[in-house]
Amino acid sequence: MRKLLLAATALIALAAVTPARADIVRTLGGSDWTIGANATLLGFSAVAPPGNQPKNNPCIICGANQPNQTNTLLGFGYTDYKNTGNETSETYFSSGIVRDDNLAADTISLVNYTGAQLIAVVAALGSANGTFSIGIDANNTNKVQTLESFFFLDLTDHKVLAAFLPALDDGIDIKAASNGTGYPDFQLTGLTTTGLIANHEYAFFARMTNINDGPDSFFLVPGVQAAVPELSTWVMFIIGFAGVGGLAMRKRRQDGHAFRLA
Repeated sequence: MRKLLLAATALIALAAVTPARADIVRTLGGSDWTIGANATLLGFSAVAPPGNQPKNNPCIICGANQPNQTNTLLGFGYTDYKNTGNETSETYFSSGIVRDDNLAADTISLVNYTGAQLIAVVAALGSANGTFSIGIDANNTNKVQTLESFFFLDLTDHKVLAAFLPALDDGIDIKAASNGTGYPDFQLTGLTTTGLIANHEYAFFARMTNINDGPDSFFLVPGVQAAVPELSTWVMFIIGFAGVGGLAMRKRRQDGHAFRLA
């Protein structure tokens, strides 16, 4: 009993001196977004999801060389950013317009997905419980590219629902084992349509840097389930990257700005 009392006293003392984690802020589309403790921290998986992206899985953000999108059949919009490679960065929101090739970088579309639309599309793709992931089709030379961040946003409430977000000026270097367009290489896990509000507007945001080949693509993959940590497990998440085979966390020089593009 005495040991239990001592342990409890130690935990109380630790809680008293441990500061609460401050909310994280990133600037997207020209405005600040606060990432609170209730936001989901997305997992990163080097296990390629199944399927052929142009034929089976609708794109949300992709380049011009993604033919035969099922988006047209589903009436599901996506951003076509027309990148041909060797760009400093890819920084785009999704769009509710089918093949929106006019949306500028880091710009929120005037037409976005509704909650009802996302729920219906994810169900139509075969997800029985509303879970889905984001497949990433990376196109690279022999050099790595850097996945900087990814967000799932409630535009109506100006709220971050889910985020893949290493610390400021960090990123995860990725290199496709099987380079080429059409087949996914990686995935971000932990997304769900549960809790989406039918008449709210939603959007995805992706940012990659050190682009060195054809355009990369982000697309919906249904039914992937994975244990997803809370944002309060921030430090553990970053440390965990060290164990991902073939991938390396790369810390770059802090630029001194409090807030910048994620």
